[in-house]
Amino acid sequence: MFNLYWIALKSIWRKEVTRFLRIWVQTLIPPVVTMSLYFIIFGNLIGARVGQMGGFSYMHFIVPGLIMMSVITNSYTNVCSSFFSAKFQHNIEELLVAPVPTHIIIWGYVGGGVARGICTGALVTVVSMLFVTYDVHSWLIVVITLLLTSILFSLAGLLNAVYAKSFDDISIIPTFVLTPLTYLGGVFYSLILLPEFWQWVSKLNPIVYMINGFRYGFLGISDVPLIVTFAMLFLFVVVLYAITWKIIESGRGLRN
Repeated sequence: MFNLYWIALKSIWRKEVTRFLRIWVQTLIPPVVTMSLYFIIFGNLIGARVGQMGGFSYMHFIVPGLIMMSVITNSYTNVCSSFFSAKFQHNIEELLVAPVPTHIIIWGYVGGGVARGICTGALVTVVSMLFVTYDVHSWLIVVITLLLTSILFSLAGLLNAVYAKSFDDISIIPTFVLTPLTYLGGVFYSLILLPEFWQWVSKLNPIVYMINGFRYGFLGISDVPLIVTFAMLFLFVVVLYAITWKIIESGRGLRN
């Protein structure tokens, strides 16, 4: 039985990875180009006027946040678009009636989102090396934060796809929720620059913890305690996973 489940998981994951690699010009290159523009405009042009932040040059400061931004966006988008397409074409119904546990379905799609997030993050990191050189403070924290964040937003994309009723619905959350939260998550500034009240408000934004945890892994600085960062990440992953499993298991919005 284990072998059958492993084959099912591997098949879903392989399909998801093949899907975004087949159209790599549309899935991997655009975020790299976009982040390169951020490096040039914010890092080189504006960064020269900003000076240092947190004891590092402005370019060094924003690089971890920009890498994490690309990981968040691509992990979310990959799972959301893929699962909704399967639902729209009624392919998902065949998967639901197959003797495949819901956990396998979830991890298959999430694995594809994580793969695309990591590929994009790696490409953006390589491009960033054309602008800055840095010694990574802790590879362990970088990897753990990257994986947990990618899993979290892959689950969020899956949840969005389950509830979406049209292709327009899958763009609402990224446009009106994900993008504002990312820009307000400390990518381009340190929270200590904000008044105390707005620092407290910013800490209600979950993306703040992800970006600061990733930045700590790269530079060794963070606006929030590292233990709080990991606690929040684990909490959000567990909660989203439980909600997603419950909805897919019940077939709500998936079976006609």
